[in-house]
Amino acid sequence: MRRTFTGSPPLTRLPPGSIDTQIHMYMPGHPSAPGSIPLPSAAPGPGDYRQVMTWLGIDRVIITQGNAHGRDNANVLACLAAMGNCARGVGIIDATTSDSEMVRLGERGIVGARVMDLPGGAVGLDGLLEVDARAAAHGWYIAVQFNGSDILDHLPLLLSLRSRWVLDHHGKFLRGTTPESAEIGAVKRLLDTDRCWYKLAGCYESSLTGAPAFDDIAAITRAVAAHAPARIVWGTNWPHNLITDPGIYPNDADLLDRVLGWLPDDNARHRALVENPLELIRVLEWPSAIGRP
Repeated sequence: MRRTFTGSPPLTRLPPGSIDTQIHMYMPGHPSAPGSIPLPSAAPGPGDYRQVMTWLGIDRVIITQGNAHGRDNANVLACLAAMGNCARGVGIIDATTSDSEMVRLGERGIVGARVMDLPGGAVGLDGLLEVDARAAAHGWYIAVQFNGSDILDHLPLLLSLRSRWVLDHHGKFLRGTTPESAEIGAVKRLLDTDRCWYKLAGCYESSLTGAPAFDDIAAITRAVAAHAPARIVWGTNWPHNLITDPGIYPNDADLLDRVLGWLPDDNARHRALVENPLELIRVLEWPSAIGRP
């Protein structure tokens, strides 16, 4: 896979302190875990993403544990060390993760836990309550991903969570949905608990109408953003691991303009890029504009 890390700047100018809440990153010496999916081809690292930060105007970033590394957090910790104070991480924990390990991970920049109930995920919804207990005890948040078309089946579980958490990838409604659907009604109900956020990232992974407009994802995003403007966060989803055809690999500047254009105005974009993710992540003493060289 040939990826691009720079190009013409986006038309949307990101405000100082903007946070990209969803990327993956890879360091040499950290192979895929036994039984996990392979690493992406030409797995990109910190230097590559630094170029993307400069290109798009990003200052801070959340690095999420990739599925290739299973339950081994060593790679994401190495990435955090390489990136420095502009980065924080989302790792993998479960019921066996000790308090001392939670403290160790937190001291090295991990602020959240990943739950992915799709093929390749290290911890699924069957482990969510155990993750929630560990996250709540240590002030972490949870990034939750599953087939959103099944959200009504999971609603009682999601309503029971004590931690702050974010619904990943526009809800990832793999069978499609509309703003008027019961599924989007469930999303709004979750957002109204004030413990749930909604992440704009990877719209191409679930859109049935497709590029370049992603009209179906645009419609539900506008509806959710209008309902809960304080609960929207954004991420590039770089390096777009599910895109294996270089002919359809997204231009990150164009994708940024498209997705942030679904928010109603500059104030809503500022909230999604700065205030809202800070409320979700709750990182203390995180300088606001340090990511770009």
